[in-house]
Amino acid sequence: MNLFRRLFARLEIDERLLGMLISLVVIWIGFHIASDGKFITPRNLYNLGNQTASVAVMAIGMVMVIIVRHIDLSVGSMLGVTAMVMGVVQATLLPPLLGYGHPAIWIITVLAGILCGALLGGLNGYIIGYLGVPSFVVTLGGLLIWRGCAWWVTYGQTVAPLDQTFTLLGGGVYGTLRETGSWIAAGIAIAIIVWAAQRQRRQRIRFGFPIRPVWAEAVVVGTTCLFVLAFAATMIAYEMPEVAARRLAEEMGWAIPEAGLHLAEGIAIPVLIVVVLAVAGSILLNNMRFGRYVFAMGGNPEAANLAGIDIRRMTFWVFVLMGALCGIAAVIASARLQSAGNSIGTNDELKTIAAVVIGGASLAGGSGTIIGAIIGAVVIQSLQSGMSLLGFDASLQNIVTGLVLVVAVYVDMLYQRRRGV
Repeated sequence: MNLFRRLFARLEIDERLLGMLISLVVIWIGFHIASDGKFITPRNLYNLGNQTASVAVMAIGMVMVIIVRHIDLSVGSMLGVTAMVMGVVQATLLPPLLGYGHPAIWIITVLAGILCGALLGGLNGYIIGYLGVPSFVVTLGGLLIWRGCAWWVTYGQTVAPLDQTFTLLGGGVYGTLRETGSWIAAGIAIAIIVWAAQRQRRQRIRFGFPIRPVWAEAVVVGTTCLFVLAFAATMIAYEMPEVAARRLAEEMGWAIPEAGLHLAEGIAIPVLIVVVLAVAGSILLNNMRFGRYVFAMGGNPEAANLAGIDIRRMTFWVFVLMGALCGIAAVIASARLQSAGNSIGTNDELKTIAAVVIGGASLAGGSGTIIGAIIGAVVIQSLQSGMSLLGFDASLQNIVTGLVLVVAVYVDMLYQRRRGV
């Protein structure tokens, strides 16, 4: 055991993060065996990525909310009302002004969704930060208010069909990078990983901080790059259904070979969105003043206030960011369903909070990582997808999710005690 701890220390591997990854692998293998080899397949993993994306996006913001010792129970309802607003914008308001299928419709719709989410989040942040109302009360009220508003936007009517370009943002059959785009994206990701590792190493040497041995650096960076390549190869291994491939060939004017078309799906656009937001969020949280203020507020609000940090303004902007991410999540969720109904996003607040807690964030505030939150979201969706694949009903899925959440909080308590916190 001491040998492994020394090895992890040299590699600078987070034990909790490694534990989550091992748990995820165990879950996948268990469901793969129980489903007679249907879980760990390119098709199921492709669908798993699409299904996880909207919750993962909201988990990025929820990490920051929980780090500053708050909670947001309204994210699912904000997603719902924002999705309904975007549905009306692209299906009712813009077509008469711009014409059906206009290329600007999806852009304006996405911007409207992000703005709507940011305004709702800002309202939460103002009441919590400047008026001093507890976040639990404010966001619990928001959960009820915004869910009701989602119904009033169209009086309960589902908005469909949505703009064709907009629906690509939800993944599906056509919302992917295809084979070439996926390899290019993987190459860019590997280049960024190598560059970031070199930059971090130079910075540590410059300021006299300890650095990993060269072999440890090579192991960490190499393993990460291999994971990126394996992920891209798995997504490319999933072929587009024949009917969809023929329809695409007809639209593009391609000749259809006698042996049939074999088009790779590749990395889905929602997954790409999650990756980009995760990288941006990690830079914001770990490399910028905003992130330092967030951790300072979560660690000791009184000390942060005495140090000159405007607690109220920071709280406001954390919730604005949370709302904007709800808007992006609403884009992904409604685009994936190719419609906007007033029930969209129901219970997503519970999945989001569970993902963040399972990902290692402490409800006491002061600690949490974006990569952990995303892994937590994958764990939650893997449990639900696996149970659905085995034919379990929704009630049992909720029971298991709740048990996993309780266990995760208990494990966090044990970890904090072990560290003497």
